[in-house]
Amino acid sequence: MSTDAILSFEEAMEKYDPVLGFEVHVELNTKTKMFSSAPNVFGDEPNTNVNEVDLGMPGVLPVVNKTAVESSIKIGLALNCKIAESCRFARKNYFYPDTPKNFQTSQYDEPIAYDGYLDIELSDGTVFRVEIERAHMEEDAGKLTHMGGATGRIQGADYSLVDYNRSGVPLVEIVTKPIEGAGSRAPELAKAYVAAVREIVKNLGVSDAKMERGNVRCDANVSLRPHGRERFGIRSETKNVNSLRAVEHAVRYEIQRHAAVLDSGEPVIQETRHWHEDTRTTTSGRAKSDADDYRYFPEPDPRSGPGIPRMVEELRATLPEPPAARRKRLQADWGYSDLEFRDVVNAGVMDSIEETIAAGASASVARKWWMGEIVGRAKTADVDPSELGVTPETIVELNKLVEGGKINNKMASQVLDGVLAGEGTPARSSRSAASRSCPTTAPCWKRSTPHWRPSPTLRRRSAAARFRPSVRSSAES
Repeated sequence: MSTDAILSFEEAMEKYDPVLGFEVHVELNTKTKMFSSAPNVFGDEPNTNVNEVDLGMPGVLPVVNKTAVESSIKIGLALNCKIAESCRFARKNYFYPDTPKNFQTSQYDEPIAYDGYLDIELSDGTVFRVEIERAHMEEDAGKLTHMGGATGRIQGADYSLVDYNRSGVPLVEIVTKPIEGAGSRAPELAKAYVAAVREIVKNLGVSDAKMERGNVRCDANVSLRPHGRERFGIRSETKNVNSLRAVEHAVRYEIQRHAAVLDSGEPVIQETRHWHEDTRTTTSGRAKSDADDYRYFPEPDPRSGPGIPRMVEELRATLPEPPAARRKRLQADWGYSDLEFRDVVNAGVMDSIEETIAAGASASVARKWWMGEIVGRAKTADVDPSELGVTPETIVELNKLVEGGKINNKMASQVLDGVLAGEGTPARSSRSAASRSCPTTAPCWKRSTPHWRPSPTLRRRSAAARFRPSVRSSAES
């Protein structure tokens, strides 16, 4: 595990300016793979969704997946990119067990989309423009699982298993230009940028966008330069970061590590790094040159080009409402103030609130539950709110219990805890909460007595009268 020295983030920012760059890999949710008819399905038994094209058998002829091309164009348009009138594939040559052909079919000098931008809104409403260099199509590699060893990495492993189900799955790689001027907000910008890309591809319907499944993966590049210097520093590239929080923490850690190296007088090594979520540190992967010699050359088999201009205009007309426009519309519909809506977006519960409103709750009720109850519990558990498993239907049912007078707000909070603990629906959890507060071994009035402190005068009167609670007979009731 990492033993690198690091500087405090504040000290690093006093001396250096960070420069960022991101390569976001988006898996497309096509039914079949990029160049073959093999199914594109997540979670199937290893090596069951492969065919002769994926394995690079002699004599096979790959055919471009038209839906993948259409999805790539949609992504390019959503990123405000120019779309190439024609494009071609290239062979990226490298030798590794997860690539049975010994090359990856990608794009090099003729990507399908280029020269775009994405405006990113930060937590305080500041808008930061990230320029996109290109978005290109390629196929994914297989998946290696390293067995034995302590880290799950190839170093120290006893052996490795390879699953080619993912080999050939369509990918779009989105590459930014160098991002300057973020300063101390660089980690926040990193998280916000990847979140925005994920939101776009999910909104387009071209990817499932589940980072935990690897549908969206980020390579985060970080370099530092002293204040006032124009020339970029040496960069590191943290590979395959697969959660928003991890992107933020990885960028922050690399800034601190680079600053410590520069302060020591040692040169920063240009290399790939691996992120470790348990320690929130990175470790060295391999040295990386400015331009790795992949010996790209044009792919002679699959081509994609002649019909692109016609496809662009047809697809442009089908694009859904952009996420930024959707946010403005939802804020107006819900009647939230700028601060209230920004808090909702920053907490990551905008979609959940929309679904809760669709399930029957009012905008104010949905916000009360998600922001007042669920977000706090998620922070305590150090997870995203979506990971708690609370559904919109749960919120609607819970609120009906409160509005119907069956439980009060305090008990509603306990009921929600019960739901999260696996006690079932709010109705069932409310019965459990009631039984806990009023056990059968003692009357409820006795259980509630410690919460009520009568005045000394009333206690004396009660003692003098030898007050006892009356219980009506069944005939009286």
